[in-house]
Amino acid sequence: MTSHQNSQTMKPATAAKKLGVYLEATPAEFRDGVVSRAELNTLQSEPPEWLQELRRNGPHPRPVVAAKLGVSIAGLARGGVTEALTTDQIEELKQEQPEWLLKERATQAEVRKESVRIKAKHAEQAERRAQDGTRD
Repeated sequence: MTSHQNSQTMKPATAAKKLGVYLEATPAEFRDGVVSRAELNTLQSEPPEWLQELRRNGPHPRPVVAAKLGVSIAGLARGGVTEALTTDQIEELKQEQPEWLLKERATQAEVRKESVRIKAKHAEQAERRAQDGTRD
């Protein structure tokens, strides 16, 4: 049996997502082709100028915008942000601090706090079960 090494390829949308950039802002040659795993690795380790520029100034995809603002993607939608934003637009929102952003940040903080509480509770229960198991 011979082993054939096929080069794994992905759609440009998948590669853009892995790179954390907005597909529509990438060069046409990136959008119009396929990206191999090796090409993706090269883009990640040695980003060309266009990729560095996109990461620095945007426009950024919604997951990146949400992370930079400290809210969820759903929170962005509730706040009316449905398009990609540039770094300058994100900074403007941070400066303006509209009510929806303050509310969504508070919601996100509560979600994180609850996640920590649940994780601690589960760890405590697991520890109790382990201790009960060693007493037999």
